[in-house]
Amino acid sequence: MKTLPIPTHHVRFAGGLYLVIILCGVGSEVALRGPLIDYGSAQETAGAIGEQMLRFRLSIVADIVMALADAALAVLLFWLFRPVSAGLALGALVFRLLQSGLIAAGLLNLQAAVLILQSGEVADSADLAMTFIGLHAYGYDLGLIFFAVNCLLMAVLILRSGFVPRLLGLGIGLSGLVYLSGSVVRFVVPDMHAFVAPAYAVPLVAETAFCLWLLVLPGRRGRNATV
Repeated sequence: MKTLPIPTHHVRFAGGLYLVIILCGVGSEVALRGPLIDYGSAQETAGAIGEQMLRFRLSIVADIVMALADAALAVLLFWLFRPVSAGLALGALVFRLLQSGLIAAGLLNLQAAVLILQSGEVADSADLAMTFIGLHAYGYDLGLIFFAVNCLLMAVLILRSGFVPRLLGLGIGLSGLVYLSGSVVRFVVPDMHAFVAPAYAVPLVAETAFCLWLLVLPGRRGRNATV
């Protein structure tokens, strides 16, 4: 395999950022916010959030940290893969940054839901809060469309690189297809989204594997190739 075009400790830092993204992303959706939201009952959701408002707010903070780490990772991955193809690496950078920006901006919908529920002055506040929570879900999937393009570009870069295992490139490419399919389903036939949800295990495994590769590099990798 070819040597790495940037210092190894920078690559490991990228792996650390990726780990933060995975932990914060999964943590906010699965552990913190997800159990509080019942899309079939606005009243139940409003009651659950009201009882555990701090937990809901922490989920927003976790997503903010994820977006910050994602933007930083986008720059490091551009630096890593620029020698493979400057054009593809720049494209991947742009699409990943667009995803980070959209997901971060979508958090304002969650904050709007918090303000509505806390004010107690809006008629049908539970339904209105649920509308904003739903908008956040759509905004998240909109961001994942851009991330899907990033994944497909990254898959090509990995396959061409010669310093990242090709299997990881295939996994990231499949992840892009899953993200794209899931987001399209969300916008076109949202009632079918639950049937697509199990496929998100593919990007979870693939991205975790890529993260671990970035964190634990073989000792023979080069540290000081010029970019």
